[in-house]
Parts: sequence; structure tokens; C-alpha cells
Amino acid sequence: MSRNPVAAAAGKFPEDVVRFDDVSMRYGRGPDVLTNLNFGLAPGSFHFVTGPSGAGKSSLLKLIYLAAQPSKGLVHLFGQDVAHAPASAKPQLRRRIGVVFQDLVLLDHLSTFDNAALPLRIAGRKPADYRNDVAELLTWVGLGQRMHAMPATLAGGERQRLAIARAVVNRPDILLADEPTGNVDHDMAVRIFRLFVELNRLGTTVLIATHDQDLIARSGRPVLLLENGRISPKPAQGPLA
Repeated sequence: MSRNPVAAAAGKFPEDVVRFDDVSMRYGRGPDVLTNLNFGLAPGSFHFVTGPSGAGKSSLLKLIYLAAQPSKGLVHLFGQDVAHAPASAKPQLRRRIGVVFQDLVLLDHLSTFDNAALPLRIAGRKPADYRNDVAELLTWVGLGQRMHAMPATLAGGERQRLAIARAVVNRPDILLADEPTGNVDHDMAVRIFRLFVELNRLGTTVLIATHDQDLIARSGRPVLLLENGRISPKPAQGPLA
């Protein structure tokens, strides 16, 4: 797995923020959906994960954000073996990870603004300190005129953009996105990708699960290919014109 080029040039190889060691996962007594995965994500890296439906992309993300446990092997986050981490440490680990869920998981009793600001509230920040930042971010994703709307009144694409805003608002150390451009048009997909790129430039490690081969090809970013529960890295290609 490629390392951070700046660190490599300095002769330093930072510990992966995500590391899978011989990880397999199954649901109940069913067959493995992920089999013997060995890979790492270096700090500040940007990858796509792709593969056919049912290949295990969402399951892979669940293991990283601690919504599921492996049936075999070890998952490390920020250098910590998750299986042996105390229960009190896991909420802190999750707070360092922003997630765009495929089913969005918005809170229907909170406004658009309050949904987007939720990670900052949980972190203990005061509304006066983040009000302008949240408003600017919502404007960036095209929801500047919908900040006081409730999720039930938003269209599918608007809900998708709100979920993305909530995931990135606190500049997480890791951003996981499960089909983040599935319900938006091409122009908004490009705009969202630019947001992810800017977050990555600020140091966030980004992993996007998607079927959007055009977005992957144009990005020029490396790809992790999931097939039959196994993963194989593909080298980055130059972005298309």
C-alpha cells in the first residue's frame, strides 16, 4: 500500500490510520462476506473501494466505523487494536470518523442546520462558535435556503447532501462515504467530490465506496477492488480530460 509521499520523502512512514490483518466477516452462520483482508490506509490517503453489488463494500465500511465486528482477524484504528480496546475508548474513536451512510440516518426531529451541526454539538462546541461555519458548508452543498427545513420535507438529493455536510462538518480524521453521489446530478457530484478533495488536502483520510466508474476514472485516485469477498489494490490512473 502506498505511503504518504511527504512522509516518505522525509524518511518517515507513519502508522496506518486503518489496518486490516487477515480480517474475515460473516453475518450469523452465513458464508464469509469478507475473506482474509490485509490492507492499510495511510494518513492523508484517498481511495475508492468498488466492486459488484454484494461484494462487501458496505460491510467493509461498517468494520472501520465499528458498527460490526470481524469473525476473524484484527482491525486497527489509529494504531489501536479495536478488539482489545476498552469500551470507553470506542466512542472517542468513532468521533474521529465521519460517515456518509447509504441510508443517510438523519434525525427527523432536527432541522437541516441542526442535523449538520450535530457532530459539533456532541463534541461540546457552542453554537456561537460554529454557526457561520455550518451555514457556509450548507450553502456549499446547495442547502443554504433550506437550513431551517425538516428532513421529511427535503428531496432525496437534498437529504444526501445534508448527510454529506454532517459527515464532514468537524473535519474528521477519516471520512467514509457509502455511495455519496448516488442521488445527486452530475454537477453536484463533481462539487461534492471537490469538497472531499479539499478535506483530504487538510489531512483527512478518505475512503469512498461507489459504483460510479466515471467518477473513479476522472479522479485519478487509487482503487481497492472487492470481488468475492477479497480485496485487491489497483494503481491510480491519471484523471481523464
